[in-house]
Amino acid sequence: MTGGIYRPETDGTLLAMVNVYKTFPVRKSFFSREDLRVRAVDGVSLTVPPGKTLGLVGESGCGKTTLARLAIRLLDPDSGSIRFDGNDITRMEGEALRTTRRQMQIVFQDPYSSLNPRMKVRDIVGEGWLVHGLARGKELRDRAERLLVRVGMPAEAGGKYPHEFSGGQRQRIGIARAIALSPKLVVADEPVSALDVSVQAQILNLLKDIQEEYAMAYLFVSHDLRVIRHVSDAVAVMYLGKVMETGPAPDLFREPLHPYTRSLLSAVPMLGDAPAERIVLSGEIPSPIAPPPGCRFHTRCFMAKQECAEVCPLLREVAPGRYAACHFA
Repeated sequence: MTGGIYRPETDGTLLAMVNVYKTFPVRKSFFSREDLRVRAVDGVSLTVPPGKTLGLVGESGCGKTTLARLAIRLLDPDSGSIRFDGNDITRMEGEALRTTRRQMQIVFQDPYSSLNPRMKVRDIVGEGWLVHGLARGKELRDRAERLLVRVGMPAEAGGKYPHEFSGGQRQRIGIARAIALSPKLVVADEPVSALDVSVQAQILNLLKDIQEEYAMAYLFVSHDLRVIRHVSDAVAVMYLGKVMETGPAPDLFREPLHPYTRSLLSAVPMLGDAPAERIVLSGEIPSPIAPPPGCRFHTRCFMAKQECAEVCPLLREVAPGRYAACHFA
């Protein structure tokens, strides 16, 4: 880090995303001539150390799921670089990318649509072994059954189909599939948002136990601050395609620096050390097609001044290990 501006170090980190951009075209009408694009991820930089969890939090539509999918090349960035385990995977193709993907897996948000209804559970869990030539036949079945038991499912579940299980059980199957190849990084994209609260706790505890056992890193995406606080070593807060604040989870929850983070925490009174006074934001979230100039958050910010509308703040170090994209943090 130099000059107080966030520049991710690539040495010693498992995942380093540097100044990553991603846009999507908007379907135009017959009368529209303007080339419109949604700016989903707009110059984001972040890192995930080996064996640690980075929580990625923000309102719906802020770009966190797009960023998570960029991290493991399910989407290709428009520009910027993505380094995984020391290698630049931004333009990696063919066998090199296929080999690297063994080390990067994902647990999807929806435990229903993420599992192939025509495949038996043992085949879903063991598909990675089959694709990479690591197991087949009886060995694959035996491995799959052992892994199902590890995630809290009965071994005989391997011979059944996804529709025979509840949402929590399906998510356990999804977790088993994700860890089958012993990856170094697992992207968890809202893995408990579709589950009941009691089941959420079971899945979160399972993910933490597996992380300790396999020494995996997580990029954990959620809009639920309670979940993020429970699982994260560090937190990055996103708003309208940009990172507003990042830092160690205990410090960020104890003393948020960015006004957007403060407003988010104030909306969850059960967090205990969140601000006592509720901060109510005015106005609507701007369109990601035409974001406002200057600071993305200034149209709703209770601290905004003229400078905020004219100059886009850089993500800078405002306290040791704490970074915020705010002129007045």
